[in-house]
Amino acid sequence: MPAVWPIAMLFLSGAAALVYQLLWIKQLSLVVGVEVYAVTIAVSAFFAGLAVGGFWLGLRADRLERPLRLYAALEVGVAVLGVAATWLLAHSAPAFARMENSAGALAWVLPFALVGLPAVLMGGTLPVLVRACMQAGRGMAQTGGRLYAANTAGAIAGALLAPFLLLPAFGVRGSALAAAAINLLVALLAIVLDHGARNADIVDQPKGERLPRHIRLALILYAVAGGIALGYEVVWSQVIVQFMSTRAFAFAVMLATYLGGLMIGSAIYSRYADRIRDPWGAFGVLIALAGTLALLQLAVLGTWLMDVQRVAASTTLGLTDSRLAAMSARFAVASACLVLAPTLALGAAFPAALRLCAQAGHEGRNVGSIVALNTLGGIAGTTLTGFALIPTFGLVRTLAMLGIAAGVVGWVAVYGGASLQKRARMATIGLVACSVAIAVVMSPQRMAELLSQARGGAVSYYEESRGGTVAVLQQGRQANSFHRLYIQGVSNSGDTLPSQRYMRLQALLPLLIHKDAPKSALVIGFGTGITAGALSQYPGLEHRVVAELLPAVVRAAGQFQGNYGAGTTDKGLDIRLRDGRRELLASNQTYDLITLEPPPPNASGVVNLYSRDFYQLAGSRLNTNGLVAQWWPLATQNNEDSQAMVRAFLDAYPYATLWTTELHEMMLIGSYQPITLDANEVARRFNQPSVARALGEVGVSNSAAVLATWVGDRAMLERYAGGADAVTDDHPSIEYGNWLRTDEFSRVLPEVLALRTDAPLQHATPELAADVTQENQRLMAFYDAGLAVYQGDQERWGRNLDRVMAEDGNNPYYRWMAGGGQ
Repeated sequence: MPAVWPIAMLFLSGAAALVYQLLWIKQLSLVVGVEVYAVTIAVSAFFAGLAVGGFWLGLRADRLERPLRLYAALEVGVAVLGVAATWLLAHSAPAFARMENSAGALAWVLPFALVGLPAVLMGGTLPVLVRACMQAGRGMAQTGGRLYAANTAGAIAGALLAPFLLLPAFGVRGSALAAAAINLLVALLAIVLDHGARNADIVDQPKGERLPRHIRLALILYAVAGGIALGYEVVWSQVIVQFMSTRAFAFAVMLATYLGGLMIGSAIYSRYADRIRDPWGAFGVLIALAGTLALLQLAVLGTWLMDVQRVAASTTLGLTDSRLAAMSARFAVASACLVLAPTLALGAAFPAALRLCAQAGHEGRNVGSIVALNTLGGIAGTTLTGFALIPTFGLVRTLAMLGIAAGVVGWVAVYGGASLQKRARMATIGLVACSVAIAVVMSPQRMAELLSQARGGAVSYYEESRGGTVAVLQQGRQANSFHRLYIQGVSNSGDTLPSQRYMRLQALLPLLIHKDAPKSALVIGFGTGITAGALSQYPGLEHRVVAELLPAVVRAAGQFQGNYGAGTTDKGLDIRLRDGRRELLASNQTYDLITLEPPPPNASGVVNLYSRDFYQLAGSRLNTNGLVAQWWPLATQNNEDSQAMVRAFLDAYPYATLWTTELHEMMLIGSYQPITLDANEVARRFNQPSVARALGEVGVSNSAAVLATWVGDRAMLERYAGGADAVTDDHPSIEYGNWLRTDEFSRVLPEVLALRTDAPLQHATPELAADVTQENQRLMAFYDAGLAVYQGDQERWGRNLDRVMAEDGNNPYYRWMAGGGQ
């Protein structure tokens, strides 16, 4: 068969496989939650399937005269089971929650089966096709290395196609159908090629025959190397984020860079693999070299990287006029500087291992064994690194341990194999020594130091946890000093006065307008604890619950002002350590208020908490007249994405209102019952001393100021959302929206406020109605001053700010903002 066709087939097959994998990881977070243990265990099913398929189907391929027929059948099977798994995963979350409550750990059979079965067939594609191609007479290392490189190149294409093209255009299930079409095309090509292929030679293998010692050693060492390599990836994923973004595009570029290194390394080495005179020496040096390079690249990281990123981004922007391309260039530079060199060595190690395991007539079995054991090693390495090493030793020391372990593997390969080359022995010893030296010199707090240099401020809290790094930086100037929370190097929230204002309103405003006497509330997302803590200031709440994914975030609560001891001294707060969607699925408990304050909508994975499906799930946990309050940041996504988010909210709740909680933040409140504004009742509830004090501290001094934050009702929101398509689990559009346009906030806020309507107050005295109007006019003048800053209109800024300060100069919020506190 022509050499180009197998390469094309495995390229396409690899692309389809990565599309499925990314889709299933996304859907598994809907089924089992995004809690790190749950996702890791579920995703392990995918790799376990690959391992089983690689070994079992590799054995079977050696006994077939026409292995291309099996390959075609595998591709058809992947297409069928891949689409079926995608469809079933979309509907299995409630069933999984019920099974887990009744059957415990047995419930995990469901995601394991859905993900693992198609992965078994995927795992067989490489060894079966290597077996089919060995008829051409090439060595196994050369053939296998080239096919592995082609498969990895396809994986790069799939990793980029999914977020940049398929998911935005077709959604989750549509992307699965596109991947299935690729599988069927490859199957058809295999059938066509099989008609012109000669029968493969069959070599009888006696039952119970043991592999030769040198092959067993190579398989064991490559399995350990696979665990170390996946350990690197876990560390890199946490280290690199502070130089990138939480957007799905950033992850795709990093994954593509990682796979690109594997592909290039494999492609280059495979050209020479069968001519290397010391295969054991080459294999050992490559594994040890990867470890040393991984440590070295972390050691030399610094703020210089951000300078290089800025140059790359500005150059790309000038050439393409695309902000997305410019940001992707930033991500590519960061990825290349951290992961590219080690992955080149790791990629070259695959054909090197194939050379050590070459056996005529047993290509399928041996390639399958290499893939299977390396994959199983990867599962073990991921689990050990993420759940044991990083929480215990931290990122820097974990990478040091992995790098030194890689050197030891290389040393064993050189001395335990058949290497007779003194240069290889000296090289591995030197590389181990270099890794040890770097590990000793490099500070264990290096990542905290880099974060402080990159973001500014002093580190007051830092923890490298199993779910990601959690840091708190003290920033600002003197009287306006504040603390800001960083998760994975990305700013999430802080305790500035404006932040305290919107978060306290996020908790208390819905309680003030609730039709009944609210007794229970759930906060999804702990963050700084300010929203959860504000609930403690509302008398009558009997049950306060918060769902938070990362324990380290809760442990950092003591760093922040204004949270009333949430996470520390507040014993009445029920903190449940799991993601919000999982909390709603796992418990039938109902609430009078569910308030949602996750990270911004465009962050990777967070779209699960902004979709119509999620809003409907939250609505199912409301008591009669219950309210759902959704935080809406105006400055973090483009207007089209905000419209899609609002449309999803409107599709879920027949009654909806909009409120402004801070210059940059708004709040959607939805219900299945009409939302009425009883002005007398709002005033009575506000005048409770603890409520009045909590809101007065952030510039909301009376009930009129609360009601003045009204923006509009459902009709107003319908005009804003227009014909936008709703965000759904199947079409998570805001996660893949266009990169944020320059000054988008200064366009979105005026558009929303231009649609504002008067609040439909009930039982309001003329005096109160006049006070509400006055408070709103003052607030709108202040907002206009803020917009003037964005638009560079200093005269308008001064005029509006002078008016606001003349009328309410003691307002803490106005004073903080006027003093340049941000």
